[in-house]
Amino acid sequence: MDEKPQNSADVEKQTAPTNATLPPTSPYHPSQFPDGGRQAFLCLLGGFCCLFCSFGWLNCLGVFQNYYQMHQLHDYSPSTIAWISSIQIFVMFFPGPIVGWVYDNHGPRYLLIFGTFFHVLGLMMTSLCTEYWQFILAQGICSPLGLNCIFQAGTSTIPTWFFKKRGLAYGVMAAGSGLGGIIFPIMASHLIPKVGFGWTMRTIAFLILGLMIVANFTVSSRLPPKPREFALKVFLEPFKDVKFVLLTTASFLFFMGLFIPINFIEVEAIHGGMSTRLAGYLLAILNAASIFGRIIPGALADKVGKFNMQSLWCTVAGIVVLALGIPASSNAAFITFAALYGFASGAFVSLLPAQVAQISKVEQIGVRIGVVFACTSIAGLVGSPIAGAIVDANHGSFWGLNVFSGVMILAGSSIFAFTRMYIADWKLLTIV
Repeated sequence: MDEKPQNSADVEKQTAPTNATLPPTSPYHPSQFPDGGRQAFLCLLGGFCCLFCSFGWLNCLGVFQNYYQMHQLHDYSPSTIAWISSIQIFVMFFPGPIVGWVYDNHGPRYLLIFGTFFHVLGLMMTSLCTEYWQFILAQGICSPLGLNCIFQAGTSTIPTWFFKKRGLAYGVMAAGSGLGGIIFPIMASHLIPKVGFGWTMRTIAFLILGLMIVANFTVSSRLPPKPREFALKVFLEPFKDVKFVLLTTASFLFFMGLFIPINFIEVEAIHGGMSTRLAGYLLAILNAASIFGRIIPGALADKVGKFNMQSLWCTVAGIVVLALGIPASSNAAFITFAALYGFASGAFVSLLPAQVAQISKVEQIGVRIGVVFACTSIAGLVGSPIAGAIVDANHGSFWGLNVFSGVMILAGSSIFAFTRMYIADWKLLTIV
């Protein structure tokens, strides 16, 4: 039997090109990471707010898929409406390499200011929209330009403060997206009937503005920026690393199916006979479960390995979609599916940045996280419209949508498992 490394910190020293040759006094040496303290926890609070306002917002897009189909855009097909959320996901992540370069050169401050302005502006403009092209411009393009900067600033600063507890820190930060995914759908479903769509969007925008003010004052990097030239080779360099290529491929396939259940669960449940009011809580249930799905696997990842946990929970997510999503037809079935899928899929958001950090130098993390999410943005762009087209082709039936989503998720989990074996030198019983 292969001997296990004693702890996950040992594995990070082995798998990442970090700091083994650096003197202990270097700020990049593992011994210099505080893994706690006032500044570190304030940064974690700010990162929590960043994920609440960025990924938390993405996690509630299913509310608007359902609302637009029944109101402003009722003349459009589900596949056409799905392009709004898909373009939003694409625009959020595709500029990632450039945003990562800005972070590596200048730190998080300018990104947070720029991101706050465009995200809030986009939502304010969405409150005035009545036409399809207006929703594309405001919600699909303007808002996610800010989302990318907010997300990158939050995820790239955490690994400068945490090393041994990095998985747990990412889990706590990513729990913000789960909480946002609870609050935003409930706000929308309760406020729209009372104050209308316009003031609902403005209220959400003001909430985001308040949280982003907190983030602007608390998010900081422990390490000074390390300027790198703006050249194509900076963004292509990560692809020379086989570990990075495998991780990006797995993320691409998983991302292709990830948002499909989130975007369509309300529509599918209403089609299956659930009341509109109860269906409005499905995303809240899904995202409530995802809070635990982000924190618990993140904490365990520090003990048993980030790649081990990612492979496990991505596989569980795919099985849940195929085993529960396809046959679901009752209220209890949809609620159970929402909770289990939320928990299983939640691990992806917290573990992927930690995985990138594990195989990268600290000063490369910003660009590398950006490159990974830029690649996955293409999957996010086409995934939901393909799913909507499958529903149209099946005359309103959702079984094909769930098959497509489940197969893509399992394909991604298979590559995650292969990546884990490659990094572990094909050893089964080891922490990776």
